[in-house]
Amino acid sequence: MLLRTTDPFRDFDRLASQFLGTLGTTNRPAVMPMDAWREGEVFRLEFDLPGVAPDSIDLDVERNVLTVRAERVAQNGDWEMLASERPRGIFSRQLVLGDNLDLDQIQANYDAGVLSLTIPVAERAKPRKIEVGTSSEPAAIEA
Repeated sequence: MLLRTTDPFRDFDRLASQFLGTLGTTNRPAVMPMDAWREGEVFRLEFDLPGVAPDSIDLDVERNVLTVRAERVAQNGDWEMLASERPRGIFSRQLVLGDNLDLDQIQANYDAGVLSLTIPVAERAKPRKIEVGTSSEPAAIEA
């Protein structure tokens, strides 16, 4: 199973952004922590998006690239901010998924600040038994 993020310098960028104060701006989207694992016949992804409204989450699949975008809106008011450590603005993440996943059957759920995606393994990628025939009869493949 192939899973690659498209930004290999993400941790460096996040650290630099924290020091420069540019985390979560529209110029450079903030990152969202992710876990990924295979569980039997499905591939699972979980993204931490606390404080994000469900209607601001956008999922797109183009070929084998999954794009997850979300936005945490900054609160405006007549007050003096004492601490501002939580990133606000646009969050974006792109993943290149392998051909062995059925991208037409992705299921998404957002609960308690966690976006969960379930992607089934494609039928063509599942193990199958190949029967060995003799020279007089061809071998058959069982699904």
